[in-house]
Amino acid sequence: MSSAPARPGPLVVDVAGTELSAADVELLAHPAVGAAILFTRNYADPAQLAALTAAMRAARPNLLITADQEGGRVQRFRDGFTRVPPMRALGRLAVTDREAARRAAGEIAWLMAAELAAVGVHMPFAPVLDLDHGASTVIGDRAFAADAATVAALADAFAGGLVEAGSAATAKHFPGHGFVAADSHAELPVDRREARDVRADMAPYAGLIESGLASVMMAHVRYPALDAEPASLSHYWIDTVLRGELGFSGCVFCDDLSMGGAAVVGDHRERARRAQAAGCDFLPVCNDRAAVDGLLETVALDGPGVARRERLIADCGRETPAPDLKALRADPRWRRAHAELERLRDDEYTRA
Repeated sequence: MSSAPARPGPLVVDVAGTELSAADVELLAHPAVGAAILFTRNYADPAQLAALTAAMRAARPNLLITADQEGGRVQRFRDGFTRVPPMRALGRLAVTDREAARRAAGEIAWLMAAELAAVGVHMPFAPVLDLDHGASTVIGDRAFAADAATVAALADAFAGGLVEAGSAATAKHFPGHGFVAADSHAELPVDRREARDVRADMAPYAGLIESGLASVMMAHVRYPALDAEPASLSHYWIDTVLRGELGFSGCVFCDDLSMGGAAVVGDHRERARRAQAAGCDFLPVCNDRAAVDGLLETVALDGPGVARRERLIADCGRETPAPDLKALRADPRWRRAHAELERLRDDEYTRA
């Protein structure tokens, strides 16, 4: 009789290819691991991806399997999946018809999550709540809009669609990445605005949190008017503001600890230590297996983050197996979602 898997640990790890190696299986079963993130390199076709995620669950039954699947330029799986436009398209529609944009946001989110579920992926890291201030090329058309009210309305509908499909929303990048020009993948951006202006970017989070938002991803951005630390490694931003002022009780993801925005504080062990001390529940470490190996025996496995991780995994669990893609495409809801998507594309074409 096999023993139960360890409670989910804080590390979010990746695998190298389209099949698991023996080293991957051993890693996924380690108590320090709680989630995995998939990339384009892990994808050949839907059947292969379904087989890969099944093997991952066999190695670790309570593993949370994720991907960056926002639409537009951030869509890891393309061939065999519905192509989703960038979220800016919904923001443009909202200018003339907010209710139509909200309806489309919910349907597109449902479609995205349902297609991911059909191949065994639990959760996309979406939606982006950053405001499009016109400064950040790394955010740009990933954002819904420039004004907080539109972003809040569309993100709320999008999050609802994810939940209806049996998934969960991850709002990102708290408290806001849209004003800085620097790319946090390469360096640590610094947002030098006054405190009130920085705080204004947080507005879309409040409504989602009141509606039970499951998870938030922090920004590798520093806001010196409010705190000296990058938000992703900041007790002030996570504990005082996000959990204290806004009342958030879900999971907090650090952004990838291998990014340049985190490297300024030291090696991976120091980054992970500071992220956990600040209050991050999940620690993604991408594209660096050596760094992951160095963290397996050093990250903290206990504390309140364990229960929050378990709750998020349960939120993404399904009482019945997800239909495969062929069966999904016969679902009237899938056809309705596709109709909304085509209307959105037609609207974008007319605007162009």
